[in-house]
Amino acid sequence: MAISREDVLHVSRLARLDLSEADVDKLTGELGSILEYVSKLDELDTEGVPPTAHVLDISNVFREDVVDTTPIEGMERMAPDFSRGHFRVPRVIG
Repeated sequence: MAISREDVLHVSRLARLDLSEADVDKLTGELGSILEYVSKLDELDTEGVPPTAHVLDISNVFREDVVDTTPIEGMERMAPDFSRGHFRVPRVIG
């Protein structure tokens, strides 16, 4: 699987990365090499190998779901912008 220059430019736009022409050329080559290496996995015989989601035999490692009851009093001192009991954050446009 090859990656094109246009693919790198597309992903950089999605990630809002401002790449120079040299960066685009370098990343196109490097990402192409990575994809070529990963494609070698297709050569492996995986017949009889069960699918796994994790290399270790683990199950349900979720913590108990509890409500955070941290009092809000005093937290406003930690926030750069706090108004009427809420933390204010900059608007994200996109």
